[in-house]
Amino acid sequence: MTSVPVDTEYDENQIQVLEGLEAVRKRPGMYIGSTSSRGLHHLVYEIVDNAIDEALAGYCTRIEVVIEKDNSITVTDNGRGIPVGIHPKEGVPAVELVFTKLHAGGKFGGGGYKVSGGLHGVGASVVNALSEFLEVEIANGEHIYYQRYERGNRCSELQQIGDTAKTGTRVHFKPDGQIFEDLVYQFDTLLLRLREQAFLNAGIRIVLKDDRDDAPENHKEVDLRYEGGIKEFVQYENRNKEPLHPDVIYVNAVRENCEAEVAMQYNDGYSENIISFANNISTTEGGTHETGFKAALTKVINDYARKYGFLKENDDNLKGEDVREGLTAIISVKVTEAQFEGQTKTKLGNSEMRSMVEKMVNEKLGEFFEENPSVAKIVVDKAMTASRAREAARRARENTRRKSALESSTLPGKLADCSDRDNTYTEIYIVEGDSAGGSAKMGRDRRFQAILPLWGKMLNVEKARIDRVYGNDKLMPVITALGAGIGDEFDVSKIRYGKVVIMADADVDGAHIRTLMLTFFFRFMRPLIEEGHVYIAQPPLYKVSRGKLEKYVYSDDELKQVLSNEFADGKPPAIQRYKGLGEMNPEQLWETTMNPETRIMLQVNLEDARQADETFTILMGDKVEPRRKFIEDYSSTVVNLDI
Repeated sequence: MTSVPVDTEYDENQIQVLEGLEAVRKRPGMYIGSTSSRGLHHLVYEIVDNAIDEALAGYCTRIEVVIEKDNSITVTDNGRGIPVGIHPKEGVPAVELVFTKLHAGGKFGGGGYKVSGGLHGVGASVVNALSEFLEVEIANGEHIYYQRYERGNRCSELQQIGDTAKTGTRVHFKPDGQIFEDLVYQFDTLLLRLREQAFLNAGIRIVLKDDRDDAPENHKEVDLRYEGGIKEFVQYENRNKEPLHPDVIYVNAVRENCEAEVAMQYNDGYSENIISFANNISTTEGGTHETGFKAALTKVINDYARKYGFLKENDDNLKGEDVREGLTAIISVKVTEAQFEGQTKTKLGNSEMRSMVEKMVNEKLGEFFEENPSVAKIVVDKAMTASRAREAARRARENTRRKSALESSTLPGKLADCSDRDNTYTEIYIVEGDSAGGSAKMGRDRRFQAILPLWGKMLNVEKARIDRVYGNDKLMPVITALGAGIGDEFDVSKIRYGKVVIMADADVDGAHIRTLMLTFFFRFMRPLIEEGHVYIAQPPLYKVSRGKLEKYVYSDDELKQVLSNEFADGKPPAIQRYKGLGEMNPEQLWETTMNPETRIMLQVNLEDARQADETFTILMGDKVEPRRKFIEDYSSTVVNLDI
């Protein structure tokens, strides 16, 4: 908290009430997206967003977030402090309205904030409604006030508990186990979001602490402060890649009620990484600001290529996907009257932001290219190479289709298909090796389980464009079997199997196969993961037996438990270590790994696409040091990771 004097009107008169809390606990997903881990973390973001709004208004320089020992959360800021005066219309303290009435706050035209990320936010009231308890402590430059709530209901009157010259707000809450499926906070998930906020608000200090007993040393406290703003953000995003030009390109523009800034840099990779924000809120579905940026980028690069002869008169224009290959860009806009689509603010709808961003990038990026021809040439060359690869991919795709049309069967020769055609029921096992594939084919239920064996060295698509995928003898059978295309043409509704199961040995080679296959799905069939169709089979590591008693064991820790609990007395049991799937006969493979009634499978979820993108870059990219550090940091939770 800070002793900076408050000299702006922000009191009970700025708090306006729009509606109550009635439906929040009945339908929490409407307000925070889900009651899974994503929703759990969303509670923290809502409280932090309020502190960020204070920073936008110029009154907050430090925010601290603490994961307490019991997985409760404390957020402290040194802003002005939530108003504590009696609201003129409601007759209760303004802070009580903020925490007990939905859409009660200083962001609805009352003059409390000019720019706010929380305008359409669910805010503190929903956090309160979905918490077992919530405590708020406020310093207003004179006194310290305290109030406690339980499951959204006030438990005490607002109390004055001390005096102070400082200002700020401290919120301590514990998510409600009656609401959330998962109550354990992930440090890295919170760190990703808080780091974004530190980049977007140059100079603000955000501290994240983990006070849980089992927190690793590198999680105890992370101090985030970036004077370079979104330019530094781009450098951070490209830290595991090779930039094609040393300096980050930066453009910005300011109008009366809005401002926009873009930072961008190309790298030698093949994926685009465009991250956009509106009023510091991550717009994961894009919106008008992204649309304006993409249109202008394509125009500027084509105009430059035409003007200086990179594109000849008869050449087709470069397409958007060509000019964005290998691009990392951060788009940040701030607008007084933000219009977000959806409850959780994932898409910006303000039409004026498209024209503003488009005009800004057209003019200022064009000027930059004229003044920096060496960088412009690098960018145009990269786009033209991407264009040639796209054309090669198109020809390969057409050749593949023609070849399939001429063949009697369009399905891969090694595929053992199932008889059922209902993709809500069918599943395909992508199996490492012909030996395991043979056992799986014999052990499966032929009605709904298909088997596709893989063999040999698989292509690392992290280092390859889409044109190299077509015709690849390891990946084309997967593409053909799934039947839904790849890349921009991928249509998840056309998949032939509702479950796509990766089944590989429980060793380093198997882990490598799984990572390669997941990288392929993520880069070229992302909706397959996003919509929950991808699974990892969990074959046993051991079979423990004594007489007629047999037990399959799936980890070393489980083996210790089984030996100490179930086989502790009498003659030592026989322990068979499975080195590969091929060591199991068809009956064993069915019983342990493929029978829906007894098997263990992990569903691959995509809680955060950017975090996944970064992980695949680290694991499958060219740089060794980031991979080494990743393994060191996560060695306690990651096994059989191939480097």
